[in-house]
Amino acid sequence: MTISSPAPATHTAARAPSRRDFLWQSGGGLGGIALSHLLDTQRLPAADDSGVLSGQLHHRPRAKRVIQLFMAGAASHVDLFDHKPALEKHHGTSSDFGEPVEAFQNGLGPWMKSPFAFRPYGECGKMLSHPVRSLGRVADEMAFIHSMVGKTGVHSQATLLQATGFQRPGFPGAGAWVSYALGSEADNLPSFVVLPDHRGFASNGPKNWDTAFLPAQHQGTIIRPGLPNPISDLRADRNSFVTDEGDREGLNLLRTLNRKHQQANQSDSRLEARIRSYELAAQLQLAAPEALDINGEPRHVLKLYGLDHQPETFPSQINVPEEINYFGRKCLVARRLLERGVRFVQIWSGCDNGFPRRNWDSHEDISRDHGPLAEGMAVGTAGLIADLKQRGLLDDTIILWTTEFGRMPSTQGTKGRDHNPYVFTNWLAGGGIKGGTTYGPSDQWGYKPADRNNPTHVYDVHATILHLLGIDHEQLTVRHNGIDRRLTDVHGHVIHDILA
Repeated sequence: MTISSPAPATHTAARAPSRRDFLWQSGGGLGGIALSHLLDTQRLPAADDSGVLSGQLHHRPRAKRVIQLFMAGAASHVDLFDHKPALEKHHGTSSDFGEPVEAFQNGLGPWMKSPFAFRPYGECGKMLSHPVRSLGRVADEMAFIHSMVGKTGVHSQATLLQATGFQRPGFPGAGAWVSYALGSEADNLPSFVVLPDHRGFASNGPKNWDTAFLPAQHQGTIIRPGLPNPISDLRADRNSFVTDEGDREGLNLLRTLNRKHQQANQSDSRLEARIRSYELAAQLQLAAPEALDINGEPRHVLKLYGLDHQPETFPSQINVPEEINYFGRKCLVARRLLERGVRFVQIWSGCDNGFPRRNWDSHEDISRDHGPLAEGMAVGTAGLIADLKQRGLLDDTIILWTTEFGRMPSTQGTKGRDHNPYVFTNWLAGGGIKGGTTYGPSDQWGYKPADRNNPTHVYDVHATILHLLGIDHEQLTVRHNGIDRRLTDVHGHVIHDILA
């Protein structure tokens, strides 16, 4: 199904009033009518948030919601999920890749085994490293792809590629595409929610979940669980001069100004989206506190996510208790949001570069950074998978774990690893995924795919996720600047080998 942007309206001074004119003059447009009703009566109407494919999917879906776990900074596949006995055997010897290698920095030192021990888990016998051992109890739910390849070793471009399908700004995030296609199942929560790292944004910040040329209401809504103000600007600070009555008067003024502006700019859809955002904000004021409040969760559920003991303070450097606390909380909140109808939740681990390290970009010391980050991620993620399964939600929820690229099997310095865009790992679990499987191995070193003629691209992962949602990735397009744009650009194949 091809969706084209509407042609701009033309205006003349003498034309007869349209139905849209009448609606605006009598109440501020469709969004304005809803906002006026909301402000005047304080009742919460349900907006029409159906997607462009609602009721007309391309085929029967296997899932209806997605969680994306994004490890910012480039998580090392050979230290987490892609066990390499050859690195253990040849540790410390001169690395020989058999071809010229373009390194990002100076990371072509000797072969380096992982500082973490690996052992098999689950009936599938999947080899996992010690920091991600918590995932061992759900290994049979997971499908690993060890042949992922990127296009660049630059963090910002590579992050955009995994988040939007393009390595330059100006394209919608995957969650925005899903929201646009399927719409929202909730009247009082956004369809696409982003839970960033508590320390800050990853490379590109909000460009990773922007809507670009899609309608603005499909952009990711940022929520920071565990912070005093988890949704910025939703409420005035308790100590500020703003009162509830003053807030309502301010919104009334905005409604009047919006109405006048829209009358003069009827071809601009951005204001309609802004009005809907005000409407959603008012609904969030009531719905969000309940959705984000985990205090009512029973102790055994909190324990699943590692939240049964929550320290009040943490060291300044990356540490295990802090990673478990924040990542586990985001995973639990993600489950609560999905239960309430949110369509796509994106969870981030790690932020942009800084010192001491605050992300997975372990140029100096894999053990120092990856150990705590991986353990925190694994505890929360394992709890999420187990919790979704016990509630019957895993059957129609897709979980995607990704990062912007991998890390080299050779040494940088004495304990770090350089960037490796030539191969890395993704894994999926949940609705329609064949658990306990491994697809597309990397070579003996973890340097490139074992089959260099058949690598796996992000387009293939996105095509597979859309397929499981009932969407043909080649048919979900939007014409922009004369080009039929889609999430998978002009590429992508469904990975049938990992489908149940």
